[in-house]
Order: sequence, then C-alpha cells, then structure tokens
Amino acid sequence: MPAGRSMWSGAVSFGLVTIPVKLEPATESHSISFKQVHLEDGGRIRYRKVCEIDGQELTQDEISKGYEITKDQIIPITDTDLAEMPLPTAKSIEIVAFVDRDSIDPIRLGEGNYYLRADGQVAAKPYVLLRKALERTDKVAIAKFALRGRERLGMLRIKGDALLLNSMHWDDEIRSSETLTPDEKAPTERELQGALALLETMSVEHLNDIELVDHYRDALVEVIEAKAEHRQPKPVAGEEAPAGQVVDLMAALEESVAKAKEARGETGEHATVHEMPKPKKKTTAKKTAAKKTPAKKAAAKKTTAKKATRKRAS
Repeated sequence: MPAGRSMWSGAVSFGLVTIPVKLEPATESHSISFKQVHLEDGGRIRYRKVCEIDGQELTQDEISKGYEITKDQIIPITDTDLAEMPLPTAKSIEIVAFVDRDSIDPIRLGEGNYYLRADGQVAAKPYVLLRKALERTDKVAIAKFALRGRERLGMLRIKGDALLLNSMHWDDEIRSSETLTPDEKAPTERELQGALALLETMSVEHLNDIELVDHYRDALVEVIEAKAEHRQPKPVAGEEAPAGQVVDLMAALEESVAKAKEARGETGEHATVHEMPKPKKKTTAKKTAAKKTPAKKAAAKKTTAKKATRKRAS
C-alpha cells in the first residue's frame, strides 16, 4: 500500500507489546463541493473572521479554540494544551480486550476508518504478529485512543494484510429503539413465504457481486456539465419508482420476486409464491406398492389357468 497522509503517530499497546504506528485515512470522499455565490451577478460570497474587540480580520494561524465559562469569560485552549493533556491514550491505541468479531453490533461502528501503518523496521514484526493472531482466532481488538480533541472507542481488525481501526460509539451515544417499534401485526404464512422467496432471489454471496454506483453524484455531474455547456441535462434512463401506498402485499411480493429474477437473467414471467408442498409419507408409498403386488400375482395365476384349460380342450 503506498504511503498516504499520516494524521496521527503513536503506538498500539497490548500487554507489554508495543507497536509504533501511523494512522492514515482508510476512505476518501468523492463528493462534489459547492461555493456560495451572489445570484444576481455570480460573485463569490466569502466569510471573513473578524475579532469583535478590535475589528481586525484574522488569519487561521491567529485563531485558537476557547471554552466559554460565562458570557463574558472565555478560556483559550491551544493545540499545545491538547497535546500535553494527562491522558494515557494521547499517543497510544490501548487495546483493552479481544472479542469475537460476530459479537459486535454494527450500530456500534461510528464515523472514521483508519489504516495502521507500521512506523519503522522495529514495528514490522509485532505488527505482523498481532495481525496473524487476529486472523487465526477470528477475533477483533477493542481499543481506546485519542483523536481530534476527545477520547474514542475503536475496533481493531484485519483488512487484507493491514490492520484497520474503526471508530465506535460509546454506550451512552446509542439511542434506544423501543419507541420506534410498531404495533405487532403477525403476517400470514403465505406472506412470510413470499418474503423468504424474495430474500432468496436477491441474495448474493459477496457484496462485490452487485454493482454499487453513486447515481446521485453521476446525475449531479451531468447537471454541472450541462450548465457549463448551456444545454439541458440528458434524460435519465430507467423506470420511475412506484408512488403511493402498497395495498396488496402478496401482489407486491410476487412482482418483486419476478423483477429480481429478471434482473439476474432468469425467467421474467410473473412469479407466483406458493407454500412449500409437504413431503409425501414413505409408508403410504410402501402400502400402495404392497397392495399392487398381490393383485399382479393373482392376475398372473388366472392367465396361467386359462392357458392350461385351453390346452386340455384341444
């Protein structure tokens, strides 16, 4: 992996093992940013940072953070103050526990994904050691670290041949879902079978098996290019999403299954969801076969007797 922009340097510690590392962003944004302009003449709108005491316009280097104690009293807090905080995790990613990867609820994962790069040759061996240990046990490490002015919770896991740190939410940051639960209305067995059929039709083995495209960004690029070229944006191909409330749940499920099959190259005919047929009992088949066997033997005896009577008569 080529070297990226380092945003933090310190060490990963678990037990008495220390791994010097650098933190790099694991993701990048491709969002389109806008400038504010005056609609009448297209002039740029700019914000100037002015001190309210002397009216002087300031540069970013002259500006620091401040904590408001009262309306008339603000204490300045510099970057040096934050860097010298008496915090154990200020320059350390401190692993506090190892847990099974499947035990982590996805809602715990927050914003911020960072690659850990081994900082120097001395860090290479313990870095690989931790990676291989996580790989063999299928566990993840829960760690505490300080970044951008506060202590954070993180999950350290494997990503390819690298270690990846995912930010996590603290317990008190996760809202309860109790008030969001609707009144219980049990679906019918047929509706449940329809939902299961749709789920099965839309299932893929890996996320890479489906095409994920940011259509909003593509449409926005087309709008910008059309404006620059003084033309109308090209019309969007595809069907419009159906509007309104779904009344017939089964009809919606069956149509969804049909469309999902058609998208996968299977038959595009209208799909009908049926309940799974019950398997026939083997004992019934045996009894039927047993009944048929004596009947066949009796018919064969009658045929033999008739042939013998004809021979005597002749």
